[in-house]
Amino acid sequence: MNPEKNISRRTFVAGTSAVVLGTMLTNPISAIAELLVPGKPLRIAMVGTGHRGTGMWGRDAVKTYGKSIEFVGLCDINPGRLEFAKTHMNVSCPVFTDFDEMLKKTNPEAVIVTTVDATHNYFIVKALAAGINVITEKPLTTDEIKLKEILDAERKYGKKIIVTFNYRYSPHRSKIKELLSQGRIGRVTSVDFHWYLDVYHGADYFRRWHRLREKGGTLLVHKATHHFDLLNWWIDSDPLLVNAYGELEFYGKNNSFRSTTCRGCAFKDKCKFFFDVTKDARLMALYVENEKYDGYVRDGCVWKEDINIYDKMAVQIKYKNNVQVSYSLTTYSPYEGYRIAFNGTEGRIEAWIHERQPWTMEKYDEIQITDNFGKMEFVHVSEEGGGHGGGDDRLKDEIFLNQQNNDPLHRAAGIRDGALSVLIGIAARKSIESGKPISIADLTDLTLNSQKQY
Repeated sequence: MNPEKNISRRTFVAGTSAVVLGTMLTNPISAIAELLVPGKPLRIAMVGTGHRGTGMWGRDAVKTYGKSIEFVGLCDINPGRLEFAKTHMNVSCPVFTDFDEMLKKTNPEAVIVTTVDATHNYFIVKALAAGINVITEKPLTTDEIKLKEILDAERKYGKKIIVTFNYRYSPHRSKIKELLSQGRIGRVTSVDFHWYLDVYHGADYFRRWHRLREKGGTLLVHKATHHFDLLNWWIDSDPLLVNAYGELEFYGKNNSFRSTTCRGCAFKDKCKFFFDVTKDARLMALYVENEKYDGYVRDGCVWKEDINIYDKMAVQIKYKNNVQVSYSLTTYSPYEGYRIAFNGTEGRIEAWIHERQPWTMEKYDEIQITDNFGKMEFVHVSEEGGGHGGGDDRLKDEIFLNQQNNDPLHRAAGIRDGALSVLIGIAARKSIESGKPISIADLTDLTLNSQKQY
């Protein structure tokens, strides 16, 4: 059975009323903020105790927001990871391998979802049905059918979903949003956006579960969702039409030798992508020591023949307000970062950002602004510590400390933001497979707007 078998829009939306936008446009973080009572920690349960769950949303959150939140339950299919999570996060809550049992016994006020992408819909819908607000990692989900389930559930049960788009909160990306909102280059007409994953970070996606499209929806959904959300937010409009190309021509079957894991590999002396997981104590304790429970391998070979995602992607997007975007994602670059340029009726804003590179000496990110028939200026934005350029901490502050402050940049992301970002990735995937442009309207019953509604 083809997991991407096309269905008609009539079949897809049959029996479903149009989404009521009013309930979706309210700042989703306000739903959590209402539960933050001084002297009474927010009761949180989490499903998915992998690297992101036990780190950013686990140990880091407990350490920083321990007076505002309390973990009342942890859930995972792997009992070994659950025990590691309790110790690593420094919590004493009960653990569960059954999600329904956890909800029933712990009575949480919010659920954090950090599981494999393809299972997000299952846990989100169950939590909403139980009357619980949800904080979910991106991507919201991996296909349009699961997305419809989530949209219907939020509408039916009246609870909110926060999608954790931390990239919006980094100072550099926030500054770009501010400049665009001020009309610094007039009306934006087109965008060039090219993201480069290096041979360390990029390769790692091909070692893990992300290498399988049935788990992560390809990197057009898992990774590029971050980038598509930034575009939607920066451009301030909804995507309309997507045309894409993609291939797997570097990793996977594209090599003369392969193994199952890097551990025990006969070719480790000549493979430049050899990864020694035994040198990382946390990964050993979290994954390797618990392989016996579910068989999940953290140091899979990047040349495995079961890899079925793309390693180079190019996407064209047309927006409702007529902005055109050229986007690309490369997963085997010698450096990590991105180039972006906004072309406007009165000038151009551009930036070239290097991430984690030893030759990057500056302590700031630079934005170049060039006026038509005028001057060029540079805006320097100080680099911030913490994950995702300081975005992680700012996002968690807003959620767990109720630091919304009527944000004029509208960085809080809800279900509609999550939906439109994954819809671009889903449409791109379908375009690659069909060789045709894909209309976003054929994948959803969301009303597409020329300008964002806040």
